Formats: sequence, structure tokens, C-alpha cells
Amino acid sequence: MSRPAHFLTLTDLTPDQLRRLLKRAMELKAMHRNGEQYQPLRGKVLGMVFEKSSTRTRVSFETGMVQFGGHAIFLSPRDTQLGRGEPVEDSARVLSRMVDAIMIRTYEHEKIELFARYSQVPVINALTDRYHPCQLLADLQTYMEHRGDIRGHTVAWIGDGNNMCHSYIKAARMMDFRLRIACPEGYEPKAEELEQAGAEISLVRDPLEAAADSDLIVTDVWASMGQEEEQTKRARAFSGYQVTDAVMAAAKPDALFMHCLPAHRGEEVAASVIDGAQSVVWDEAENRLHSQKALLELLISIRAGLK
Repeated sequence: MSRPAHFLTLTDLTPDQLRRLLKRAMELKAMHRNGEQYQPLRGKVLGMVFEKSSTRTRVSFETGMVQFGGHAIFLSPRDTQLGRGEPVEDSARVLSRMVDAIMIRTYEHEKIELFARYSQVPVINALTDRYHPCQLLADLQTYMEHRGDIRGHTVAWIGDGNNMCHSYIKAARMMDFRLRIACPEGYEPKAEELEQAGAEISLVRDPLEAAADSDLIVTDVWASMGQEEEQTKRARAFSGYQVTDAVMAAAKPDALFMHCLPAHRGEEVAASVIDGAQSVVWDEAENRLHSQKALLELLISIRAGLK
């Protein structure tokens, strides 16, 4: 049996596949808004394994499967033995014999890699501590809808060198845009991610320097899920890394602002920015639905030998 196509990081797609997927996501969005019924996954089932909770991830994947004519099964830590009593390998072997694709939102990236190794169906990374590739699909789709091709443009990442930052590094390489990362000392992206980054990606300390003449400003919470005990320490370290009106003013006049949500107004972003005219966070959130539908369509069709 041939190995299924997984989506654990952006680089599981080729740059050409990524661009075609984003175009397809926009087509699916238009079809949905026009009331066109399209159900390519009728009779298909997506298993959704959540070790980390989420609003947007669950609703977008579950809604996407319903709109495609399929079904989604929500599995919380209380409902599965993944990583508790049953080896990850055995969970993968069992689940992948019963469903057509599996989405996992967990902590250690190594766990989803191990799961995928033993799965007979496509595995989708809906967030690990290392990467958040599904969010990048939505972000890239949103930029394309508002400004066209991101190739040759400049993105400023301001804040923690976390899983979102790692995914932006990969996106910059694949989509040919410049990325400036502004983060405090001790909170840089992992060294191995930067080593693979290329010349178009730079690390700075000053948010205003990162934002200068940028086309897109992106940030995330200072303390991600699982880091709550570090909240006070992180609040001190990131106090100068809020995306404010001054930061947005340093960017191009038509620069966009994005945040993967949930956001903490008054911490990583000022309320005037996230609720302002340059913010596209609500389009970005909605596009999780459409870009993930395009991803599901692609992965399951590859599995069926249709692409």
C-alpha cells in the first residue's frame, strides 16, 4: 500500500501545490457564498484528535466536513488513549483503519510525526508546539484576497519565536517573501529553523525596525497554551513588543494586520489596531474553513489516486 500524503508542515507541499491550494481555497469560498452545493467527501469521515483545545480549529474542520458532505468525529483527551495508555503507533494503526483522514492538535511535534508514520490515511497537523501550518494557509489566502501575490513583499513578525513564527519562516521560503522577526532575547525561533531560513529572513530586536515599510504585520499571544505559568515572566520580556498604532504607522500605509486569535487586547496588540481598518483578522479566521477544505480535498483525492 502506498504511503498517504500527510500535512505536518508547509513543506509537505511543493511551492506549486501550495499556490494551487490557495487558489482552490478562494474558489471554494466563492462557491460557498454563491450557495453552490459541492460534496466531494460524501461518506468520508475525519477523525479530529484534540489534546489541546481550540475554537477555530474544531469549528472550521467540522464545518468543512459537513459542507463537503462528510462527517467529523471529535475526540478529546478523555475519549482517546493517545499517548496515555496505548502507544501512539497503535492508536494510529487503529484509527486509520476506520476513518479517511485524521487531524491532530497536540503538544510535541514528534508525537504527530510518529502517528503519521503508522497511519494508513492522511494526517493533518492542526497545531503542535513546533508548527501551525493550517493557520498559515488561512493567512496566505487572506493576504492574496486583499493584496494579491505575496511574492517579493515584506512581512514583519513581532513577538515570540513560536510555532507560528516557525511556520512563517517556511512560508517565506516557499512563497518568496521577505520576513523580519522582532523578538526579545531568549525567545528567538529555534536555531535549526533559522539555519534553514535563507537570506530573505532576518532577526531584529526593534519592532519598529521590523515593521518599517512592511506589507503585513503579524503577532501572536505572548504566552501560548501550556506556558501559562510563564505569564508574568513573559509579560516583562515582551512589554516592548506590542503591535501599536506607532508600529503600524512604521509600515506601509496599506499594510495589513493579522493575528491567529485568540487575542489579548492591551498585551500583544492594541485594541485600536486589531479593531482598526487595517486589521483582517476576521477574514483570516473565516479562511481557516476554506483553506482547510481545499487541504482535505487535496489530501483525500491524492489518497484516492485522483491527483
